[in-house]
Amino acid sequence: MDIDCLPFKETGYFSNLICDYIEADRKIKTLYKNFPDRAGFQKQLKEKGANFPQENRAILKEALLHQYKDFNVSDNTLHHINSLKESSTFTVVTGHQLNLFTGPLYFLYKIIATINLAEQLKKDFPDSNFVPIYWMATEDHDFDEINYFNFQGKKLQWNKDASGAVGHLGTEGLDEVFRIFSSHLGSSKNALELKDLFEKAYLENGTLTNATRFLANELFGEYGLVIVDGGDSRLKRLLIPYAKKDILEQKAHSEVSKTISAIEGLNEGYPIQVNPREINYFYLHEGLRERIVEHKDSYVVNDTAISFTEEELLRELEEHPERFSPNVIARPLYQEVILPNLCYIGGGGEIAYWLELKATFEAMQVPFPILLLRNSALVISKKQLKKLDKMQLSVKDLFLKQNSLINKKIREISNVEIDFTSQKELLENQFKDLYTLAEQTDKSFLGAVKAQEVKQKKGLDHLEKRLLKAQKRKLKDHVVRMTEIQNELFPGKSLQERNLNFSELYLEYGDGLIPMLKNALQPLCMEFTVISL
Repeated sequence: MDIDCLPFKETGYFSNLICDYIEADRKIKTLYKNFPDRAGFQKQLKEKGANFPQENRAILKEALLHQYKDFNVSDNTLHHINSLKESSTFTVVTGHQLNLFTGPLYFLYKIIATINLAEQLKKDFPDSNFVPIYWMATEDHDFDEINYFNFQGKKLQWNKDASGAVGHLGTEGLDEVFRIFSSHLGSSKNALELKDLFEKAYLENGTLTNATRFLANELFGEYGLVIVDGGDSRLKRLLIPYAKKDILEQKAHSEVSKTISAIEGLNEGYPIQVNPREINYFYLHEGLRERIVEHKDSYVVNDTAISFTEEELLRELEEHPERFSPNVIARPLYQEVILPNLCYIGGGGEIAYWLELKATFEAMQVPFPILLLRNSALVISKKQLKKLDKMQLSVKDLFLKQNSLINKKIREISNVEIDFTSQKELLENQFKDLYTLAEQTDKSFLGAVKAQEVKQKKGLDHLEKRLLKAQKRKLKDHVVRMTEIQNELFPGKSLQERNLNFSELYLEYGDGLIPMLKNALQPLCMEFTVISL
């Protein structure tokens, strides 16, 4: 296995905001507190240790033991859960939707980065313990985002009428997905293991929450991964005072709005990932997840007949905290309230919205965590590597837009010089003399000289493009092979990790896949990883 790294900025797939963040650019320093390096973690340990209530640890441990009561728990995971009661134990968290059969490949990268960072922190700070956490987004209601995965160019989709929190959904109908998936897998040892994993996860568990917990536990339990379902009444009770500040005082709306204005004031064109609402909570009950909206002197649940006075709403919050579901603005705060957390690991979009939240955390008096961009990777098989070597394609070449890649390589391999740079320079020198002559005789001719220069440069550009096009036709075989290999590695002209499901790699590498990825992905490297097998 060979590993190459490429700066995120050179891939063309990451926003300026994210590239500036990982380079610790001073202009966005106010958007976060501690940077993901050893010094930053040392400060974060001190701050979180001093501000996380001991009683929250006992509640967290009890809730997790209850969540795992019907599952086979590895010794490492059980040890991690029990250690959470100790003041010297901290967490590293990633979160993800309940995508069918893990969804895109980067699900694995997020969790591996979390496990590896916990292990690295133990080496750096041996007097403390570090627990890797996968936060399941059980309360999301975007079913269409999670009800499929891609396999060998096909979209395998779970067709079901769904409403409310996806974690509560029953797994009926997944037997048909299993039948189609199985028919494409074949009968190799690795294929049989994938069939067994899907069947046990989705056909032997009654809800999508339990199916996802089973799957993640099977894949990562041996590394001590702890899986958290935030939709737990014990844990939600810890959120009550913060939910009150959001709903009654609109704290988050006020603070995030100020931060967004500050980001826009930088004039860097940074995207605004999410916008706050006046109230950042949904009402969650019996297949329903709808926004809570203030209307005149009451609080109504959007698109329903449900309404509360302020007194009724506060009573409902006290008696049924599990019915109050934080949105994308409020959920990060919830995570940090219930977990002794140091760091959140997420993708570019996630880090972008976390960078809007620091002022809200300060207003709520909750320590803001370190933010770490998850590992991103491209996995190249031995067969693909041979093709790349044969065509003399470098790793950096692969990240070019397809047309730019073809033009670059055609110029390199062509036996005809298709670069008119020297001719253009010669033309410019000739026109310098003409400009001088026009200045000395009649300045009114300067415009005519300029027009002639533009015309001739355009003519050279046109000729260069025609010659390049002719060479592409002549070298059509090479163009087709380059296009095919780039499409293989960048399906849909996007990153492999955003399209491929882990099952395609598992078919080839079996149970060696996760250890291989674990060895290759270094969370604090903060560069794009290319893994050649």
